[in-house]
Amino acid sequence: MKATKALLTIGIASAMMQITACKDAGESRENVLLKESTLPFGAPEFDKIQVSDYIPAIKAGIEAQRANIDSIIANEEAPTFENTIVALDESGSQLERVTRIFFALTNADKTPELGEAEKEAMPLLTDLENEISFNKALFQRIKAVYDTYHPESQENMESQGTSLTPEDMKLLEETYKDFVRKGALLSDDKMSRMKEINLRISDLQQQWGDALQAATNDAVVWVDSEDELAGLSEADKAQCKADAASRGSQKPYCIVIVNTTQQPLLASLDNRDLRRRVFEASVHRADGTNEHNTFAIACEIAKLRAEQAGLMGYPCYAAYSLEKTMAKTPDNVYAFLKNLIAAYKPKAEAESRAIEDYARKAEGADFELQPYDRFYYSAKMKKDLMNISEEEVKPYFNQDSVLINGVFYAAGRVYGLSFKERTDLPVYNPDMRVFEVSDKDGKTLGLFYTDYFRRPTKRGGAWMDEFVMQSHLRQQLPVIYNVCNHAKAPEGQPSLLTWDEVTTMFHEFGHALHGLLSNCRYNRLAGTQVARDFVEMPSQFNESFASIPEIFDHYARHYETGAPMPADLKERMLQSINFQPCYALGENLAATCLDMAWHMLAAGQVPSPEEALAFEREALRQVGLLDAQVPPRYYTSYFNHVWGSGYAAGYYSYLWTEVLAVNIANCFAARGPLEPATGQDMRDKILSRGNTGDLMQMFSDFTGMAQPDASALLKARGL
Repeated sequence: MKATKALLTIGIASAMMQITACKDAGESRENVLLKESTLPFGAPEFDKIQVSDYIPAIKAGIEAQRANIDSIIANEEAPTFENTIVALDESGSQLERVTRIFFALTNADKTPELGEAEKEAMPLLTDLENEISFNKALFQRIKAVYDTYHPESQENMESQGTSLTPEDMKLLEETYKDFVRKGALLSDDKMSRMKEINLRISDLQQQWGDALQAATNDAVVWVDSEDELAGLSEADKAQCKADAASRGSQKPYCIVIVNTTQQPLLASLDNRDLRRRVFEASVHRADGTNEHNTFAIACEIAKLRAEQAGLMGYPCYAAYSLEKTMAKTPDNVYAFLKNLIAAYKPKAEAESRAIEDYARKAEGADFELQPYDRFYYSAKMKKDLMNISEEEVKPYFNQDSVLINGVFYAAGRVYGLSFKERTDLPVYNPDMRVFEVSDKDGKTLGLFYTDYFRRPTKRGGAWMDEFVMQSHLRQQLPVIYNVCNHAKAPEGQPSLLTWDEVTTMFHEFGHALHGLLSNCRYNRLAGTQVARDFVEMPSQFNESFASIPEIFDHYARHYETGAPMPADLKERMLQSINFQPCYALGENLAATCLDMAWHMLAAGQVPSPEEALAFEREALRQVGLLDAQVPPRYYTSYFNHVWGSGYAAGYYSYLWTEVLAVNIANCFAARGPLEPATGQDMRDKILSRGNTGDLMQMFSDFTGMAQPDASALLKARGL
């Protein structure tokens, strides 16, 4: 997942750099966030930053950007691309530098103190965004430049002897259209209401993040004895014990709830009642069954988004949001989904029947398979039919080997990259690692940070983002980070991964490559700053390298002996990847359809919090996905992609981009999956270009296909 936060454009004012803030033991200390980092690549100075530094630095960045915007407006020269568009793009560099660090930590290490700082910061940042978005004098200058260079005015442009590069033109178009989409052409009364909505949504998303993190932390399932954990490996039992100890409990064990509906440990737990408790803790973490209930927040956000769309002249938020994507319209998204659902349903029903029939052979003819049983009996069935189990292969998936000998090795083979660990750069958590990334000619490309282990202060899931974005104009190299939520093994033991966690590491590094290999002039267009239904393509494509035999053999080595996975076990393991593939597709389809259902509503159609559960059921029933055996990957009450991140009416993009990714993987396979020339072609035509051109054209330039082949998705998933 590519992380998103409502970051504002950024600015710098040299006077602000001299400000000192905070008192420590009665002495003033310099706030390091008020000046550019002294570290290589502009890396964050985590060893010097204190929580109390953020708000003063954010306020200084806001004032710097205000001053820069005022300078643009006060410029007596006629508006030009340089004095208006580029100046605006550069106006907030100081604020961006601070907020990129700030939001990285509010996602990955939100202490109570940082949470309080976030509550103070968000209204300030939203006020500034409103102030810029609805600044009529600024927009007049932007529009004047746009009207000069817009293709409809090509003759006028050429008669003046002026021209823009394609990247310049893209920045101009993105800037103008962004202002229009935010409401720059609205009447004063509608503009005023849009400002109010923006502020309220910002506040609600802050509340959502806090509420969901608390709900997930409180949803842990306490266990009284080791006997109840029968079926788990010794490593998993040790993790349950460590998780309980880290929470200061008198209970000896606990099972931590991860962000998705299904929980990985359910595949191994013999105790059916404990499986039920774990599943129900996950599903009901935030729906009001216990003290946590996020429905009021979700419903209000949905209503406000629908009102936003109405103010902009759209029938629903999905129509408004999708206009700027590859899909363009809700009809196109639903046509895509309906084709997948039609192919999926009969196979899914057969898959569920097969698992239940298998379970009845062991438990009796009257046994009724429940959703908390599915992973358990599917794993047993897989063991019997394919002679493979997760515990048999995990010793070969040591996290360190997956990273160095898998993720990095693949990037070296395909793109010519090399990685050197840096132990001299500070981090915000001692478990993090930092690597300097170099190109095949030895030229430094940037820095890459990893933060892989879960902790109570980290939100669920996995994501990529940037501390510093690549920009030739700013002479900036990228500083990228990946975050996951792996269980940390006890001291002295290796952290062993599931296959899903292995592919997640490859996935998130695909996002990192999109940022590291960026070769753009403007910060706003660099790296992953592309449409939501394109941004997941490089990451999903990068997953394909995990199972390429030469890559697999290089990292899948026993953590004790270093021996490669035996050929027979490897063959069984790779063949088992698509065992019973319907569940993974079905849970994604169901979550996608929930997201779309909420955002197809007009403001007056949004259900009340009390009606939200019934709305969920009806939305799934209407598309034929109301299936107890295959619940959504996320239910509404903990669907962070939609309510707390940037995937509203956009969760379909995981499936959409998987189609693109599979098509690209097929091209690699045809040309030689580790062929450097193919990797260079991928860099030149897609990964280096950010959002500087038409995204479908980039896809076509690489693949030679006019349109993606959607059937490739089903083939790749074994359907």
